[in-house]
Amino acid sequence: MKALVYDGVETLGYRDVPDAVAASGEHLIRVDAVGVCGSDMHAYLGHDARRPAPLILGHEAAGVIVGGDMDGRRVTVNPLVTCMACPACAGGRENLCPKRQIISMMPREGAFAQYIAMPASNLVTVPHDVPLAKAALAEPLAVSWHAVRLALEALHPSMEKRALVIGGGAIGLAAALALNAMGAQDVTIAEPNTTRRGYLIKTCGQNAIEEASGDYPIVIDAVGYAATRAAASARAAAGGVIAHVGLGEDEAGLDVRRMTLQEITFIGTYTYTAQDFRDAAAAIFDGRLGALDWTETRALADGKSAFADLRAGKVAAPKIILDPWQI
Repeated sequence: MKALVYDGVETLGYRDVPDAVAASGEHLIRVDAVGVCGSDMHAYLGHDARRPAPLILGHEAAGVIVGGDMDGRRVTVNPLVTCMACPACAGGRENLCPKRQIISMMPREGAFAQYIAMPASNLVTVPHDVPLAKAALAEPLAVSWHAVRLALEALHPSMEKRALVIGGGAIGLAAALALNAMGAQDVTIAEPNTTRRGYLIKTCGQNAIEEASGDYPIVIDAVGYAATRAAASARAAAGGVIAHVGLGEDEAGLDVRRMTLQEITFIGTYTYTAQDFRDAAAAIFDGRLGALDWTETRALADGKSAFADLRAGKVAAPKIILDPWQI
């Protein structure tokens, strides 16, 4: 099969690799759409020690099951594989499983390929009227759905559901959509990139600004750099909540003194529970998250140029979808 392989810092190769093989309890899936995630970009830049080269990246996939008793079923893929036996899994917090694995990190190669194999429990059936490119958004939308759910659960009931999202990429935009779907009255996205900010306003109908001022009961940091953590610390209202979902860099930025004196809750959020994934997928299918027409599709064979364009800030759309079968 063909795959896009991360071979080293800012180096990708499109070539033949061994075919994916389904183990016992797994299904072989023909990948029809796979999104480029920020974590893929971090690996591409050599910033993720968990993803050493050579490796097939990509974990935002949807496609069609090939063979077996579910042959032909259209599915979107929860890429997080867990043990289903530990206290975290038993408590419905599978994302905290100490044995968790995710495709695009060894020992599970990723979905920038024509085929992948996944356990049946990781597959959500996609209705026939939902395009698979849209269904592939279930993974990033689930990340944001989880972060927003935790933030709203932590918010004091006396505070209004008014939110700032820092970062207008796919995770930030998805957070804004999830906030709206969960009843937030007023959502603002802070996005410094002029091209992307214009796209968010004109194409996505979002209230997007270059830099936020004032304070917000809810702040979602969808970037995760020192500068965005500093902004989150400054913009969170007294008694408010910061949900940190971005993984840009490890250190600095939080104003711990202000957070302590103002009783600001900080929540680190990672991926999603299995229920969050199903709930986000259902919200896609029934239209609660809008048209989701803010993606750009390219051939997997052109993945190298897609990453280079993302690196250069030339992509206005919040999400690039790669098609392994497009010529």
